[in-house]
Amino acid sequence: MTTYGIPLLVLATTGSAALTGLAFALEWIPRIGAFTVAGTLVDRYGTARVFRAACLARAFVVLAAAIVLTALDARTLAATVTVMLLAAFTGVLTEFSFVAAETTGSAASRKAGPRAHRVQSVLLGIDQSATLAGPAISGLLLEHGGPAVMLATLASLSLLAAALGPSVRTAPPGVAPAQRGLRAGWATLRSLPALAWLVGGLVVSNAAMALLQAAVPVIVVTELDHSSADAGLIWSAAAVASLLAITASRAAIDRWGLWPVGAVAATVAAAATFAVAQADTYRGYLLLIAVVMAGEGSLTVVFRTLRSHLIPPDVFGSTLAVTVLLLLLPFPAAGLLVAAVPLAQLGHAITVAALLQALGFAVAFTRLRTLPALPTFPA
Repeated sequence: MTTYGIPLLVLATTGSAALTGLAFALEWIPRIGAFTVAGTLVDRYGTARVFRAACLARAFVVLAAAIVLTALDARTLAATVTVMLLAAFTGVLTEFSFVAAETTGSAASRKAGPRAHRVQSVLLGIDQSATLAGPAISGLLLEHGGPAVMLATLASLSLLAAALGPSVRTAPPGVAPAQRGLRAGWATLRSLPALAWLVGGLVVSNAAMALLQAAVPVIVVTELDHSSADAGLIWSAAAVASLLAITASRAAIDRWGLWPVGAVAATVAAAATFAVAQADTYRGYLLLIAVVMAGEGSLTVVFRTLRSHLIPPDVFGSTLAVTVLLLLLPFPAAGLLVAAVPLAQLGHAITVAALLQALGFAVAFTRLRTLPALPTFPA
C-alpha cells in the first residue's frame, strides 16, 4: 500500500503527473540514504525492535497526514506539501522495516543450507501475497473512501504489524561501521563474479521496473482515463503472476538449477517489458505487466538464493547494504524522469528502458556462462 498507494494519493490530490513522478522519487531517495543507518540500528538493537519501531512510526506519520488532509481543501499548496512529505517519510520508515525483515530472512536461508531457494520462495510468496492485496486496496479505498480512509487503513495495518511482530530480540551478524562496512561489502561483491554480474544485470532491469512503477499509474489514470482502483488492480494482477512464478521456480531450480531458470526468467521479463512500451489499452498493460512481474519474481528467487549461498556470513550485512543500494538507485531516477518527460513521451522512455534491460540481461547471463557452474541445489 505504501509503494503503490502513496503515488496514487499524490496524483489524486495534485492532479499532476510531474508531481506524482517527483513523489515517487521522494519515496526512494530517502530509502537509499537511510539504508546504512537502518543496517546499523538492526545490528545494534536487533530486527524485532527496529521492525516494531518503524511500524509504529509509520502509523503515526500516516495518521497525522490523514488528519491534515481531512482539514484541507484538495489541490491546495498545503495539501500538496503534505502528500509530498508523506511520500518521503514513509519511504524512510519502509526501508527500516525492510532491512529488519531482510536480515531475518537471510539468516533463515543460511540455516537452510542447500534448500535456501525454498526458504526464499516462501518469503517471496508472503511478500507477493501482500502485494496482491495492497495496490488493489489502495486504489479502491482512494476511489470510494478518499485519502483519509486509505491512510487510516494503512495506519491500522502498520499498527497490526507492530503488534504481531516477534517480541524476542534477534541478533544479526555484526558488521563494521558504516563507511568501513560499505567498503568491505563492495570488496566482497567484486570478489564474487557470479553475484556481481547478476547484480549488474538486475540494476539495469530495475531501471525498467522502476520506470513502469512510476509511469503506469500516470498513464492509466491520465491517458487511458481509468480510475485509481484500475491502476491498483494492475499491480495486484502482477502480484498473482509473480506469486505463481515464484512457486514454480522452487521446483524448476530443483530440476534444472539456478542458471537455466534465471536465463529463461530474464528473457521473459525483457520481452514483456518491450511489449508494454507498445501497449495502448488498459487490458494490454494489465496482461503484459503481469508477465513482466512473473519473470522478475523468478529472477528474485535466483538472486536471493545466490546471494545467501555465496556471501560469507561475517560480511553479509555490509555486502547486503551494497547490493541493495545498487538495486535501489534506479527508483528515484525513474521518478525524476517521469516528472521531467512529457506524458506523450513516456512510451518512448519505456521502450529505451526495455532495450537497455534486454542488453543488460544478455551481457550478464552471457558472462555467467563463462564462469564456474552455478549451484543447482538439488532436492
